[in-house]
Amino acid sequence: MRHTASADIKANRLLLAAVIVLFSLLSFNALARPQVQSQLKLKTVVIDPGHGGKDAGCVSRDKKTYEKNLTLSISKLLGDKITRAYPDVKVIYTRTTDKYITLNDRAEIANRNHADLFISIHINSFSSTSPNGFSAHILGQSSNKNRDLFSYNMDVCRRENSVILLEEDYTTKYQGFDPNDPESFIFFNLMQNAFYEQSLLFAADVEKELSKGPIAHSRGISQDPFYVLWKTTMPAVLLEMGFISNPSDLRIMNSASGKEQMATRLFNAFRTFKNRYDGSVDISSAAESMGTAAASEPEDEAEVSGAVSSGTSYGVQILVLSRLLKDGDKAFKGYSPQVYKSGKMYKYVVGNCASEKEAIGTWNAVKRKFPDSFPVTVKDGKVSPL
Repeated sequence: MRHTASADIKANRLLLAAVIVLFSLLSFNALARPQVQSQLKLKTVVIDPGHGGKDAGCVSRDKKTYEKNLTLSISKLLGDKITRAYPDVKVIYTRTTDKYITLNDRAEIANRNHADLFISIHINSFSSTSPNGFSAHILGQSSNKNRDLFSYNMDVCRRENSVILLEEDYTTKYQGFDPNDPESFIFFNLMQNAFYEQSLLFAADVEKELSKGPIAHSRGISQDPFYVLWKTTMPAVLLEMGFISNPSDLRIMNSASGKEQMATRLFNAFRTFKNRYDGSVDISSAAESMGTAAASEPEDEAEVSGAVSSGTSYGVQILVLSRLLKDGDKAFKGYSPQVYKSGKMYKYVVGNCASEKEAIGTWNAVKRKFPDSFPVTVKDGKVSPL
């Protein structure tokens, strides 16, 4: 009897996720109907300062700096810059004070206001002081097929998702989602492609801007199962602005000039994304341009990668960046990856494996140098997680 109830719960969770995906895709497709003679406009952005209230987030080693305060400061600076530059864009915050907001409510604020973009701002932490830099995260299943809960990214996911545990009866409210249970991540597969491309493009815009400083070290863009990204029905990115556990990062984030510079970088990324987003679907000419783009893209990918553009192979994705690195770049740490272009992003893949098993074996060695790497399938020049 207990087993049947558990199976029913999982089935209901999967059904719920499937319904959300269907609704999201139908809503997006409705915008692209030929009879609508208008262009898309980014009209509403929701900025989500991570943590708040009883949830302090990460805390500095001297116990004087809380993540919740840093995220709120940066978020307000970003929102002010957007409002001044774009008076017609509605800027909505999930919180404007030191207030506790559940992950579910944060996503619902974005959904209820029909946001075109969701930006969740956080600060990272680690057990040692050496890790530093920023990272961008978009929705995806854990990159580790074998569910290695001790990998770096999963630790970050568990920490950011664990705010759920502060709520009473969270297992009912979150449809059985348990941030400590790897089975809870299964249904993320159903949502990861709904707004993947736009989320990835904005993450790339952010990475390009933040790489200019004041915290310039990029830890890359990765796909991860953050609840707040899964529940939002629009392009969404979670940003870790720096490490509160790193003295240099902390000094920058604690300074007024450091916060101002980071907010300016984020605003520049927003401006780039909005300029591309506005009018990105000119409905009256979409059919004509789509044919041209589809014809030219495969040739571009083959030229960049220098790899076989047909058939299926397997490998390990080590990086995804908005810029093309030269052969032998120190970022490759001795590897010589193949490069595959995906939109405006470049995916770097090592290994040319004949099977999934071989790719996983290669990944076990690669992840020592690239903890965020994961095994992939390369089919007709397209790279996707195994």
